[in-house]
Amino acid sequence: MGKVLEIGICTNKGDKIISLNEVQAIRSEGLANDRKSQKNNNIKRQLTLIEIEKINYYNKMFNLNIPALNFRRNIITKDIKLNNLIGKEFFVGKVKIKVHDLCRPCEYLQNLLNQKNFVKEFWETGGIRCEILTSEKITVGDIIKI
Repeated sequence: MGKVLEIGICTNKGDKIISLNEVQAIRSEGLANDRKSQKNNNIKRQLTLIEIEKINYYNKMFNLNIPALNFRRNIITKDIKLNNLIGKEFFVGKVKIKVHDLCRPCEYLQNLLNQKNFVKEFWETGGIRCEILTSEKITVGDIIKI
């Protein structure tokens, strides 16, 4: 079973990610106070997750120490293979979500992190894009159940 290691939101594009111990997930919208949250939101813009194992591997491979939240995903997970969940529904704590796609990195993030190889390295491992199916709080330490 996986678990929630960190939670982050950003209120405005380009702002520093705010680390939270818990956040309200809002069905069909996103995370409370996150810049991408809106009424009747696109199913691929509501929630993003990434594996800490992929971040740690990248940092080790390039002798870096980029904090996990700087990868600009909402939830940092541990002990779960996220790519295997595409097209599936599962729970993050009490919140039911559905995975719709990979969350591929962009040049904006690559430039923000000042990394020339970032897009290439994270093309298949940059996380997942999810739809929020039920409203409830997500808390650091929550179990991820398939």
